[in-house]
Amino acid sequence: MSSKLIAPLSVATVVSVVGMTIAAIVGVTRNNGGTVVMESNNPSPQNIIINAAATDMATRGPPKATNPCDGAKIQLDNVQCAAAAINGQLNGQSGANVTKGYVGDLDVDVEPIDVPYYQRGLCPVNVHWHEGAEHLSVGEYDEMGTGPTGKAEAHRALAGEVREGFQCRYYDESEDMFTKPYEWKHCVGMKVGQTYEVHWPHSAAGACGTTNQYQTPFYDGVFCNLDMETLVTLTPQQIASAVGVQAQIFTIVNDESYYYPNLMRGMIVDGEKGSDIAYYTGSTTGTSRDNEKCSSYAPITWQVDRKCHKISASSFDQLCADMKSQRDDMSDDLYAHGSRVLVADEYAADNGFRL
Repeated sequence: MSSKLIAPLSVATVVSVVGMTIAAIVGVTRNNGGTVVMESNNPSPQNIIINAAATDMATRGPPKATNPCDGAKIQLDNVQCAAAAINGQLNGQSGANVTKGYVGDLDVDVEPIDVPYYQRGLCPVNVHWHEGAEHLSVGEYDEMGTGPTGKAEAHRALAGEVREGFQCRYYDESEDMFTKPYEWKHCVGMKVGQTYEVHWPHSAAGACGTTNQYQTPFYDGVFCNLDMETLVTLTPQQIASAVGVQAQIFTIVNDESYYYPNLMRGMIVDGEKGSDIAYYTGSTTGTSRDNEKCSSYAPITWQVDRKCHKISASSFDQLCADMKSQRDDMSDDLYAHGSRVLVADEYAADNGFRL
C-alpha cells in the first residue's frame, strides 16, 4: 500500500503550502521530508497528496523565536546542612517524609500554600521525574516497595545508572501489566513496573499563559521574570508563596485502562488521585544534595500526593511527546533523574500538614 494519502484541504494543509507557488510545487514527486505533491496545475482538495510520514505532528513545536526565559536561572550554591542549621540559616529540605502524622524537627516560621497553585497565580513551568520516590509515605512508597530491580538494589546507584528512590508496593512479576515490554517512542530509558516521582515546578514569575511557559532546566521557568536584585528583597514567606512543586508518584504499567492524557498540566486530580495531599515547605531536590549538602533554593511549597497510583506507559510517552512540542528544548527531562536520599528529621520543616 502506498504511504501517500489523499486528504481534504485542511488548516494544516494550508499552513504546509503557504509561501509556495504553484510553479514550485507542480511536478514534484519526491516522497520525503514532508514534500507536498500536486497532481495538476489547478489543484483541488482531492488532488493534494500528503506524505503520511512527513512530520510527527505529535512532537511538532511552534515557530522558533527568542526565548525570554533562556538562562534566567539564578545560581544559588549548596550549603553545609549542619553549619547552616546551627546558624539558623537553614530552610527545610526536600524530599521529606510525608506519611500522615509525621512532623519534621526543623523549626520554621513560614507556611506552605494550602490551595491549588493556580488560585495563587502560579503556573507549571516544567515537568520532570525521578527514578523511584524521593519522598517517603509509609505503606505507599517506602522501603518495602519493589520493582523490576527488586528491593536489594533500590536506593543505590548502580554503575552507569541513577540513584533509585523508594518503590511503590504494586509490582507483581506474575502480572503482565508489570512486565510486558512497551515500545517507547518519546521517553528515554523508562521501565514498565518501575516507580517514578513526577514533579511539576510552579512559579508566579513564570512565563505563564505564553508559548514559553515550559522550560528546561526548570530553574529558567521559575526565575523567568525574577532577577537576583528582586529575589534578595523577598521574605522567606513571599518566596514560599510564589514558588511551589506538585509531586505525584506512579508505578508504570503496560495497560491502557490506566491511560491519562495531558500530564503536562500538572498533578492528576481524579477520584483517589490527588485527594490526600501533604503540604509543607522544603527545597529543590536531586542527587547533588543529601544530609550533608543542602539546597539553598528554599523555602518553597511542596504539595505531595501521599498515595501511589498506577499509570500506563503510554501516558508517559504522550507526556514526552508533548514535551518535545514545546518551544524550549526539554530533551534533558525526557528521562528519569536520580533521587535524593530522604531528608533527615532535623532538616525537615515542622510545618507539614494535611487537609
